[in-house]
Amino acid sequence: MIGRLTGELVEKHPPQLLLDVNGVGYEVEASMNTFYRLPECGQRVTLFTHFVVREDAQLLYGFYDRDERSLFKTLIKANGVGPKLAITILSGISTREFVRCVQQQDTASLVRLPGVGKKTAERLIVEMKDKLSALGLGDVADFTLESGVIGDDIPPQISSVVDSRTEAESALVALGYKPVQATKAIAQAEKLLGAEATSEALIRAALKAMVA
Repeated sequence: MIGRLTGELVEKHPPQLLLDVNGVGYEVEASMNTFYRLPECGQRVTLFTHFVVREDAQLLYGFYDRDERSLFKTLIKANGVGPKLAITILSGISTREFVRCVQQQDTASLVRLPGVGKKTAERLIVEMKDKLSALGLGDVADFTLESGVIGDDIPPQISSVVDSRTEAESALVALGYKPVQATKAIAQAEKLLGAEATSEALIRAALKAMVA
């Protein structure tokens, strides 16, 4: 089991990144919550990881903090939630906000996420309540901003991207949004932020608008 990696951030192509650890390149899948907090390429970073082995693939998922990883590991144990949907959920909602939704039985916020219908949202609330408490994630008041909050309080990161808009659209599609939705959302975000916006800034603005 690979539980943590520390190395140089080589590439960032949401929702995937490449981390060089002593000459070995690890391809890592990450939520947008984690991407927003990564340094620029070329800098060192530590990620908490979870390794998933399937019949057709071996996938490594990375998280900026332990809280997000704990929530991911709990989500993939819920009925009907696999790693891909779990990453999508964590890209559209912060750890703090997910805990709030569970505590307040807020299905309306959860169903705005791609792949989460009303029945899935209701099931998540029922299944996750006790599990979150057992993990120490049961009280929103216990969280600091380091737990990850999607909003204006997360500073945008600067990255060198050949085509930020195309990359941002691809990231949304990879997260489960339909191509038409992704194109429309990124176009609106670009109008708001300007043509020089990075892909990460575009994705953040688009996700914020779609889950609001």
